[in-house]
Amino acid sequence: MKNYFTACILSILTFLILTNPLSGKNHEIQMETTAKTIMTINPFRIDFDPMERLLLINFEKDPDSLYVGFEPQVFNDTINGTGHLVIGWRVDGKVDVYHQPGLKLDPEKYDIAGKGLANIIEHEMQGVFYELNDRGVQAFYQFTDIIGRQVILRISEKNPRKRKPFGLLAPMGAAAENPSALPLIFLHDFYFVRKKHTEIEISIAGNFHKPDELPIPMDFRKMLFARYSPEPLIATLNPAFEGKLVEIEIIENSSVVTIGSETIELAWSAGSPAIKSITRQNDTYPVKLRFEPAFPDLASLREISAIFGTFMIEAHPSTGQVSGTWSVVRIEGETIIKMTPSGGWKPRPNKLSLRFLYSIAKTFRQWPKSYEWTAKINESENGGLLMNSRWERD
Repeated sequence: MKNYFTACILSILTFLILTNPLSGKNHEIQMETTAKTIMTINPFRIDFDPMERLLLINFEKDPDSLYVGFEPQVFNDTINGTGHLVIGWRVDGKVDVYHQPGLKLDPEKYDIAGKGLANIIEHEMQGVFYELNDRGVQAFYQFTDIIGRQVILRISEKNPRKRKPFGLLAPMGAAAENPSALPLIFLHDFYFVRKKHTEIEISIAGNFHKPDELPIPMDFRKMLFARYSPEPLIATLNPAFEGKLVEIEIIENSSVVTIGSETIELAWSAGSPAIKSITRQNDTYPVKLRFEPAFPDLASLREISAIFGTFMIEAHPSTGQVSGTWSVVRIEGETIIKMTPSGGWKPRPNKLSLRFLYSIAKTFRQWPKSYEWTAKINESENGGLLMNSRWERD
């Protein structure tokens, strides 16, 4: 009888708890208050520069007195504005940028192009266009250069055969002398302009220049060294920075934290978070930076310590990956981080001609190896961490 009475009381109490509308809320509040939060630092950054289309036209074997190539670009975004520009690649290694009034450009971002920016010129460029259809590239540009000469660029590709594009990391950073970031130009749907069935004009002050040709055939066709991507992804890794690092609040033992378009995957050891990977979203394809082992929490480093590892960064699988080594050393109150893309770029060629091209044109794979990022981190007088970082090339 006693056991029956006790069972009835327990049943009634359970019913009252489950049917009380406040019980669930109280439970949630209790769970929230027991969750411990931790502050950490992410010293790495991936930035994007939106671009609609990209076209490169080389004539280095038949150069002008000022230019050896032109690079039309198309924009339609809130950062750069809407319109066309043409980069003029100069004989001296610098670049001139001609752009329509609808674009609002930051001159500093062109320090990763060759030996840097020489001139940036606003130009109306009436009647220009650059489109891609089933037969290939259709483009027309006309403008006046800095010494008053008329420049005309025209491509009309009318090839009946289907394009066979592939992915590529453009070696744009190979010529940069004073880079402020590691430039990662992922070119999706990349291809060369086919020589047959193509009309091309490169004229400067009425003088016609012959376009360079790809030294090997591709897809059993002769190609011009004019190339394009209707879906470029322009990323910069760890732009030069000087200032206070922003702390990130995370829940203890959580595996992932998302801040805006960035997702950080975490690993935990002795109550301290370490960064396994950083993924940055964009409208084209996510870019992921991965560490092995996980990059340690800077606040948890011992006074004298040195940790070493490797990293990998990639976007779409077709564009391959860049790999290298990292180190973090703490001594005498200062933390020094170094990253070197010593592994270079590893492509994923899907055709024999690409394997041959990458083997003879080694700059495609090797150019990132000359870059090194150094970040020095110290505590500020008012609390927090100050970072001074830069890129150098050997």
